[in-house]
Amino acid sequence: MTTRGGTYAAVLAEPRFRAVFGSRVLSIASETLRILALSVLVYAVTGSPLLGAVAFGAGFLPQAIGGVLLGALTDRLPPRRLIAGGYLLESATAVAVALGRLPVGWCLALVAAIACLTPVFTGASSRVVADALTGDAYVLGRSLTSIASSAAQLVGLAAGGLAVAALGSRHALLVSATGNLVAAAWARLGLPRDTRSGADRSGSAVRASLRGSATLLSDRTIRRLMLLQWLPPTLMTGAEALLVPYGASRGFAPGTAGLLLAAPPVGMLAGDLIVGRFVRPATRERLVPALIVLGGAPLPVLLTRPPLAVIVLALVLCGAGSAFALGLQRPFLDALPGPVRGQGFALLSTGLMTLQGLGPLAAGALATWTGPAVAIAVAGALAVGTFSLAQYSTDASSSHAAT
Repeated sequence: MTTRGGTYAAVLAEPRFRAVFGSRVLSIASETLRILALSVLVYAVTGSPLLGAVAFGAGFLPQAIGGVLLGALTDRLPPRRLIAGGYLLESATAVAVALGRLPVGWCLALVAAIACLTPVFTGASSRVVADALTGDAYVLGRSLTSIASSAAQLVGLAAGGLAVAALGSRHALLVSATGNLVAAAWARLGLPRDTRSGADRSGSAVRASLRGSATLLSDRTIRRLMLLQWLPPTLMTGAEALLVPYGASRGFAPGTAGLLLAAPPVGMLAGDLIVGRFVRPATRERLVPALIVLGGAPLPVLLTRPPLAVIVLALVLCGAGSAFALGLQRPFLDALPGPVRGQGFALLSTGLMTLQGLGPLAAGALATWTGPAVAIAVAGALAVGTFSLAQYSTDASSSHAAT
């Protein structure tokens, strides 16, 4: 178990983290490519913008089912098999869609079915990282993963666009399948032989999952820490979903949309790097409320119709504020009971993915009545309002860990 962790290099020296990190980043890039290729394929076949959008989001909302009903599998089953098996299923799904010539409905149903299992796989990965790294090394590991995941999404989008243009959407899906296949091999060869966890394996996995979820959510500290990691990203995702219509309402050139959408991820990369690497652990946790405010406060500026450069700067600052999550990693880990630690990570991922799927819908509905600028400003103001929850949660988690 790695307890040192003053640098990212020290964290990467841990073999288990390195295997989970590398395979996860490759899978994120592959899945981003797959989402883009599937959306293009469905739209090309049906001509329906609605079905194209459904294809883009088919892998998100179904995670709510798996996270609640199957989360106990994260603690019951050996992690290496879960992680490698998850990537293999993702690969097989892309192959089936690319070569199976299935009806669109069956394609979407298949993607949604596999998405139900995603929280189990991601929860297993998070548990391996928590077992491999301790202290500030764990936070640095999460920081490095967040940075690399954001970069992988950008690479996946760029590679997806090139692959679809050069090869067509079906062959692009095969490229995605290959990436997940390599990720599965990486996890299988890089992680040690499976060891059984101490979780009780008797009885129904569904009943155990529901019982574990109830146990986690009944703990006030855990519940607040989860809400805190769910709500600001949900609100910010809703705001980001309106950047394209906001740019159009301001009369910006069409190419400006890419600049607006790229600004928050750039800020996210910078924030995670600075806060994760150069800020002391105790200071990092004290900065959580201030960083949450930073994530939402610049957005109301868009109501004033500022110049493009000011908008981009505001969005970069908002992205940097997402580094608040790094200050919650140790309190959250300390608050999780050991027997359901994996399920806790699965439930956290489930809520985040589900709410981030709903956030743009809520923001879009508001924008139809108020316009995109007002809806973006409201999202920012609501995000700022969660800072008091942050103050309570970090204080309560310290007391929880001490007892």
